[in-house]
Amino acid sequence: MKKIYTIALAASLTFLIFSCGSKKEKTNVEDYGTPKEEVAVPSNSEAIAQGESLVKANDCKTCHHPTNKIIGPAHTDVAKKYEFTEANVKMLAEKIIKGGSGVWGQIPMTPHPDITEADAEKMARYVLSLDGEKEH
Repeated sequence: MKKIYTIALAASLTFLIFSCGSKKEKTNVEDYGTPKEEVAVPSNSEAIAQGESLVKANDCKTCHHPTNKIIGPAHTDVAKKYEFTEANVKMLAEKIIKGGSGVWGQIPMTPHPDITEADAEKMARYVLSLDGEKEH
């Protein structure tokens, strides 16, 4: 039994010596987190092409046609009405997401809350490009 106490005492002393003997000074290092993946911003022509794909993939064609009025205005009529500016891209993207009424008649545009702002902006860029105007 005396042997067990001796071993336990030796182990405890060894632990204390090694845990207290090494006094490294801690340096404060600021953690800025892991870098986020950079999101590539598509060129204007890429954004327009992506916007066209998004328009075709969503329910836009239920109410809109590229050149003919159906329930809502033709997309080319929208392009002719609004200058191709960043402000109008944002405004139309908001209308795509939130819906709207009164601009083109009494029939309201259905909201699309599941479409992201980035995708709605690509869709708006596509629509605004249909009259041949470049973004400025």
